[in-house]
Amino acid sequence: LNPLLNVNKIEERLKAVQFFYDNRRLLEETREFLSNVYDIERLSNKISMATANARDIVSLAGSLKTIEELKAKFEKHIPDILEKLVLKLDNFADIVEWVEKCLIETPPNTIKEGGLIRQGYNCELDEVKAVALNGKDWLIDLQKKEIEKTGISSLKVGFNRVFGYYIEVTNAKLNAVPGNYIRKQTLTNAERFITPELKEWESKIIGAEERAKNLEYEIFCELRNKIGSEIKRLKETATAIAEIDVLSCLAENAIISGYSRPVLNDGNKISIIQGRHPVLEKVLKHKEFVPNDISIDTDDNRIFIITGSNMAGKSTFIRQTALIVIMAQIGSFVPAQKAEIGIIDRIFTRVGASDRLYKGMSTFMVEMLETANILNNATDKSLIILDEVGRGTSTFDGVSIAWAVVEYIYRKLLGAKALFATHYHELTELSQIMRGVKNFHLAVQEWNDEIVFLYKIKEGSSDESFGIHVAKLAGMPQFVVKRAREILNNLQKDSFMGNIRLRFSEKESHLEKVSQLDFFETSKNDHPVLKKILDIDVNSLTPLDALKKIAELKTELKEETG
Repeated sequence: LNPLLNVNKIEERLKAVQFFYDNRRLLEETREFLSNVYDIERLSNKISMATANARDIVSLAGSLKTIEELKAKFEKHIPDILEKLVLKLDNFADIVEWVEKCLIETPPNTIKEGGLIRQGYNCELDEVKAVALNGKDWLIDLQKKEIEKTGISSLKVGFNRVFGYYIEVTNAKLNAVPGNYIRKQTLTNAERFITPELKEWESKIIGAEERAKNLEYEIFCELRNKIGSEIKRLKETATAIAEIDVLSCLAENAIISGYSRPVLNDGNKISIIQGRHPVLEKVLKHKEFVPNDISIDTDDNRIFIITGSNMAGKSTFIRQTALIVIMAQIGSFVPAQKAEIGIIDRIFTRVGASDRLYKGMSTFMVEMLETANILNNATDKSLIILDEVGRGTSTFDGVSIAWAVVEYIYRKLLGAKALFATHYHELTELSQIMRGVKNFHLAVQEWNDEIVFLYKIKEGSSDESFGIHVAKLAGMPQFVVKRAREILNNLQKDSFMGNIRLRFSEKESHLEKVSQLDFFETSKNDHPVLKKILDIDVNSLTPLDALKKIAELKTELKEETG
């Protein structure tokens, strides 16, 4: 991606998008016309490489006619950038005329089997075709004449590529075959013959057909080469059409998706009101996307440490910010109520997790390489997006690296703006010692021992990650969820190892004890078997169904308790 860095050039594009946005009728007509235009650049390349067939040439001519009609739709009072593009749309009446005079309306895919050229375009071709056509008429007359002469009603004249033309007679009528017939081929149920007269006409017909095919191919190649000499004109028009297509498409998307026009400047601030993720909001068909605000600059709001629960929306928030900046700098309207974007020279991202096993690189190594690239190449005008840096190693190592990365951005990359999503709550302490580092979190609400994701960005740090709640939502076995809660409590009390040793002593294995879960101690909101029992409609069960259901539940409990 190479978004523009010049505010004036971006504004030119935005004016063109605004023009289409305000002139809905013209936008609709433009999109309709463009839907009938083939990829002119691709067709031009095929022509220049002599790989275009007759259908490609006809498609090109049709597209050039459509472009001429589209030009007429644009009036004089249009933005400068659109006016320049319309002026680049050449008049191709000459090429259209060449094609329409030469080729039939719907030619075949192949160019060496004939059937391409219009009648009347080439006198020699018309004469050769007439010979071939007359020869075929003679064959029809020959079949009628031979049937009358021999009295064989099933006699027929045919052709194949191996033996040429032949007279076919079924075995039942072989006794009626005249003496001048020469046997050519024997079939299961018939014999095929030729005559001297038939062979003579075969030479004429096949010769004429081959000559016609060769002539058509030569004429087509001449036409293709002639159009090929106009490639420069075609490619300039193709580029202009592509730009008009993009600008009108951006306007159409802005209308459909409810985007607004961003304000761009050479300042250092990014301010987005009610911003949305342009892709995710379209994916959430039955759920409304929750918009968020952000205001980040190079002074008091420079580095955001974003904490919060898994699935709360941290990654979505930081990615949507980057996408909105990119969209604004390509000259597009953006998914936000309002957006002010200070020009960004580069956007660096370290998101997701992947390895490169074929190069012997672990997930953590890839993560470190990407982070190093960011720190070595970012400038004071860059936007840095970091998602969970340091998670691929031990907790202490991870926190240390993440902390040092933030410090480096703060001290060395003066002016660079950064969004850092993390589960390391220790990083929130940086806001107390570094001016410009701010803590934010994605709000989560606890209700009835469950969590509700609000997907709303709030100032301040998150209290916890709610990882065990998310594990439960994912369908983790009840034992794992309960045991994880116990271990978490021990960790929070700094007594983890002592408790672990005690619980796994020889006298009593805690694992065995916990696996024998007291059924009635489990909350009805948690235990899946109890939920299934509560959901049973006893009035609709037959005695046999009830026994089957009890057996299923018993099996499930046995599996759970080991």
